[in-house]
Amino acid sequence: MRESHSARVVVGMSGGVDSSVAAALLVEQGHDVVGVTLRVWPWQEPEAAPGRFGSCCSPQTADDARQVARRLGIPYYLLNSEREFDRTVIDNFAREYRAGRTPVPCVVCNQEVKFGSLLRRARAWEATAVATGHYARLERDPRTGRYLLLRGRDPRKDQSDFLWPLTQAQLAAAEFPVGALTKEEVRAKARALGLPVADKPESMEICFIPDDDYRGFLRRRIPEAFRPGPIVDRAGRRLGEHRGLAAYTVGQRRGLGVTSERPLYVLALDPERNAVVVGEAEGLESERLVAAETNFIPFDWPGEAIRVAAKIRHSHAPAPAEVRPLAGPQAEPGERRVEVRFDEPQRAVTPGQSVVFYDGEQVIGGGIITRP
Repeated sequence: MRESHSARVVVGMSGGVDSSVAAALLVEQGHDVVGVTLRVWPWQEPEAAPGRFGSCCSPQTADDARQVARRLGIPYYLLNSEREFDRTVIDNFAREYRAGRTPVPCVVCNQEVKFGSLLRRARAWEATAVATGHYARLERDPRTGRYLLLRGRDPRKDQSDFLWPLTQAQLAAAEFPVGALTKEEVRAKARALGLPVADKPESMEICFIPDDDYRGFLRRRIPEAFRPGPIVDRAGRRLGEHRGLAAYTVGQRRGLGVTSERPLYVLALDPERNAVVVGEAEGLESERLVAAETNFIPFDWPGEAIRVAAKIRHSHAPAPAEVRPLAGPQAEPGERRVEVRFDEPQRAVTPGQSVVFYDGEQVIGGGIITRP
C-alpha cells in the first residue's frame, strides 16, 4: 500500500463485487478515492440490450458502479475509452487471430489501458496509484527496492498471470486491495457494507464480446480470417477443408469435420499456407517453447538460465522448467526472447497465449508464446 493514508487513488470500477470492495477497503484506509468506469464498447445498441452487450460493458455496469460509489461517498466518473480500447486491445485481438494465434486480451488491457492510459489520467488528477479488483499481491524487495508481484491468496481466483507485463513504474503505482482476501471474504465484506453488488454473479466472458460469441465477433471484424483452406495431417496430406483459421485453436478436437479411426486434434495453425494441421493426441506434447516480448519483475534480465514453474494458460498448473535467455536486455520488446524447456512435455502449447514464470508465490515474469 502507499505510505500516505491520505493519498488519492483512482479505482477502476467494473461494476462487480471485487472492484467495489477494493474501493471500499481503500476508503476505510483513509485514502482519497475516485471511482472510474471505462466505457470501452458502444452503447448505441437497438433494444434487447442483454443479448447485445458483454455483461462487463453494458449500461448496467456503470449503474452498479455508480450506486457503489454513492454508497461509499466517493466521486465517480464514466470515461469514454472506446476509441483507445479499439485501437489497443481489440485491434491486437483481431490481428493475432488473423495471424493464426490465440491472444489473451486481458493482458494487453492491463498493460496498455488500466495501468497505461488510466494511470496517466490518474496522475493528471494528482493520484498516486490506480487500484483494481485483481486477485494479486504486491511487495517491495528490501534489498533491491524493486516491486514484486505475488499470487492472490485465493488460489482459485488468482489473476497474477494477467499482470506479468507490468513494468516497475506501473507496479509502483498499482494497488490490488482484495489480493489478500478469498472470494468468500470479499463477498462477506460487500454484504457487511451493504453494497448492492455483494451477490452479483461473476462474468467469465471476454468483456467486449457479446454473448461470448468470439467467432461471430471476429467474423464481423476480420472476415478475411474465415477464408476456407485445407485441413492437413503432419505429412501434409489433405484431409478436408476448414472454415477459416480464426475458427480453430491448438488442442481443439470437436468440429473439425474430418473422419479418422483415432481422434484428431488441431496441432498447429499455418497462416502462410492457410492450413489447419491436425494429428493424434501425442502430437500436442511439447518439451519446449519460445516466447517473445518477455518481461521480468524481480530483475531486468536473467544473465543465465533460471529454474521456474511455467504456466502456459490461465487454467494450467505451473510445470517445472528452465528459462534460457535468447537475446540481451537491450533488445527491442519483440526481440526479448527466451526459450522455455520443460522437465516433462506439456500439452497444447498455443502461440499467442502467455507463458508466466513463477518461483513459489512470486511472479518472476512472462512472455508471449511464439512457437512450441
